[in-house]
Amino acid sequence: MIGRRGFFSLEGVDGSGKTTQMALLAEALKRQGREVITVREPGGTPVSDKIRRLILDPENAIVPAAELLLFSAARAQLVSEVIAPALQAGKIVLADRFGWSTLAYQGYGRGMDPAPIRELFRIACGNVWPLHSFLLDLPVASMRARLETDGRPADRMERESAAFFHRVREGYLTIAGENTDRFTVIDAGQAAESIHGEILAQLIPLL
Repeated sequence: MIGRRGFFSLEGVDGSGKTTQMALLAEALKRQGREVITVREPGGTPVSDKIRRLILDPENAIVPAAELLLFSAARAQLVSEVIAPALQAGKIVLADRFGWSTLAYQGYGRGMDPAPIRELFRIACGNVWPLHSFLLDLPVASMRARLETDGRPADRMERESAAFFHRVREGYLTIAGENTDRFTVIDAGQAAESIHGEILAQLIPLL
């Protein structure tokens, strides 16, 4: 998985602040005169958005293998329609999650074999992969507290057990530890502006 220049992802458990940080980062880069697009996973195209609704609907009982394939299908569509053309045009792409999240959630969280997951990356993404990723690390208890105060019903993934999210968090930290040249781990319990400053300081030299 060779990183593509101009492509960056924000990773972490639900409630870790990825969406907030992506918005702050996009605005900062635009102020520098750079062309930026933001995407989220799953979603970002008409087909991917439909898959997102299917995956996150609490009424749907989805087995792990089907869940993995649905995420991969949404990603394939997003890469083909949005990310690859934007990178080809010289734009910066910021993603709220990408393939690392599948290794963390379906690999570590669901206990699935990473080998077929990586093969799906090859099929869905080709040579499109983030140059660098920022892991916003948040303890599960803090994640739960944030989700309980945001005022919206929990989706299917957010309703998973604390044990599941502990596995996901540890999975993320293991992945980051195995790919130190491609990850920056940041304490997501800090103030948003402090986190933003850390991300910006790491990202700018990579452009």
